[in-house]
Amino acid sequence: MSWRPLAAQSSLMSRDRPVIIILPFVLLCVYVLSAVTPGPPEEQALRAARHAAHPLRTTEPDGDLGDLRPLGRMVGDAKVVGLGEATHSSHQFFTLKHRVLRYLVAHKGFRTFALETSWSTGLRLDRYVRTGKGDPRRIMRTEFQDTYAWWNTREYLALVEWMRAYDVRHTKDQVRFMGDDFAYAGPELYESVLGYARRYRPELLPRLTGLYRGLRPATAAGTYMKAYLTRPLTERRAMAARTRSALSLLERQPAGAAPATASRAWAVQNARAISQTAQGYAFDFDDPAGVRASMRYRDHLMADNVAWWQKQTGLKVLLSAHDNHVAYRSSDPRYPRMQGSFLRQRLGTGYVSVGTTFGHGSFNATGPDNATHVYTLSAPAKNTTEHFLDRVSHRDYLIDLRATAAPARTWLDRARPTRSIGTAYPEPAERIAPARSYDLLIHLHHITPAHLLATPR
Repeated sequence: MSWRPLAAQSSLMSRDRPVIIILPFVLLCVYVLSAVTPGPPEEQALRAARHAAHPLRTTEPDGDLGDLRPLGRMVGDAKVVGLGEATHSSHQFFTLKHRVLRYLVAHKGFRTFALETSWSTGLRLDRYVRTGKGDPRRIMRTEFQDTYAWWNTREYLALVEWMRAYDVRHTKDQVRFMGDDFAYAGPELYESVLGYARRYRPELLPRLTGLYRGLRPATAAGTYMKAYLTRPLTERRAMAARTRSALSLLERQPAGAAPATASRAWAVQNARAISQTAQGYAFDFDDPAGVRASMRYRDHLMADNVAWWQKQTGLKVLLSAHDNHVAYRSSDPRYPRMQGSFLRQRLGTGYVSVGTTFGHGSFNATGPDNATHVYTLSAPAKNTTEHFLDRVSHRDYLIDLRATAAPARTWLDRARPTRSIGTAYPEPAERIAPARSYDLLIHLHHITPAHLLATPR
């Protein structure tokens, strides 16, 4: 476009006046052109992400929860929401889960918090939050051992104590706690199964007692888990076969009349949890194919347990796990298929996955020396997922990956190096495409280590 005709359009203008008229017009055109010119793809994506992002006031559980209203709209009518964590031991990821739980309980009717811990541990904590029986510190100290030691924190203690306080005030509409994992099958599970048989199916009692002989834990949870893996593979597989026989024996029995029907459902599930533990240890961990098969089995059974709980109780579930487990796609070749994928298959859109990322900060993890350390990461490198997300205007925010404009979704649909930190560090960044892995994403600018009540060993 030529500006010359504008300067000569009137002979009545003085030599200075055309400049006064031309300059605003030029500035207006430049503004319009800059608004419609696409610019580099990443800048387009950033503009779209900024428009879609909903800022979070805090990650702490106390105070007003109004900034989580967008989360409520995004969750919709979901029965299970999986909320991940980009590290297994950071304060902000744990308190964020507490805060989201409070919101979902108050505004979306959720009544269960599910944690990546053993089924029997979940039952012990569930009994505490519902009845007050037991000491939560002691339960956490004795149950959260070995692979679960990272949950023995001040943050999770505060969450459990809030759940108990809620249930004291709402005796007719309580919140509950569940564990969906397999690594430890506590003695209460055996008592539940044999107690059901003793009361309702006494003819099964001798057979079940024989099948379970020598399997009931007689040591602390951490000792039990370590010792299990020292058994020969043939012995572990024989133990798994015995627990499958016990489960099959119970499953074949007719339901019967109430209250036996409800008792049977829980007895069968507890027998299933016992079998899951034995089967989970029955893989050949010296064979990479065996490791992959065991990881797939684990994510499948965790999804099954959550789906069973939701159907049996009718309660909506907030599921807490690592980002990888709540995701739809695996970013680690050791994990063939993730819990989130199995839950989507089981529940359809009744399952919503929420991933997390962070810009910089610290976390607890086991180092190469097998000791627990605090690790600190600085600002993310360029061409990483976190570098892009940290450039969005807000410090902490939520974004619906399903509803972002095309530029942002296209950018987030491409796999890039992304932090995915478990219990051990250092580990290389994994290549993750957030838009393919999660429905929603929460990005935190800065994180700090969780407050461990005991050092994991």
